[in-house]
Amino acid sequence: MKLQPDKFDVQAITGYGPGWVALQNERIAHSVILGSRGERVDWHCPSFEDLTPGHFEILAGLKPELVIFGSGDRIRFPQPAWLQALIAQRLGLETMDTRAACRTYNILAQEGRHVVVALLLEPVA
Repeated sequence: MKLQPDKFDVQAITGYGPGWVALQNERIAHSVILGSRGERVDWHCPSFEDLTPGHFEILAGLKPELVIFGSGDRIRFPQPAWLQALIAQRLGLETMDTRAACRTYNILAQEGRHVVVALLLEPVA
């Protein structure tokens, strides 16, 4: 699906599909962290089963107002033990499928919020 706002003033996701997202004209086909202040970090996690507390520590280190976790093509909730770094900093995390995470990130980023989205992009079989 292609997403087209009137105008983006922040880093925005402009499209998505199975196993990929687009950032402006660039297609990204691996898990990635994007932030409304221009943050972009490769999130070395090829599947949900590979997630560890370390993946969420990276998110806490970015110190956003809110973290959105796009858990793939369906909603899968992270284990509480993975979230300790976020909890310690009193950072909220919202979990949704990756498509919904992309849309929600764009809306919150356009509102001027410091939001980070962690997108789990699993290879398509």
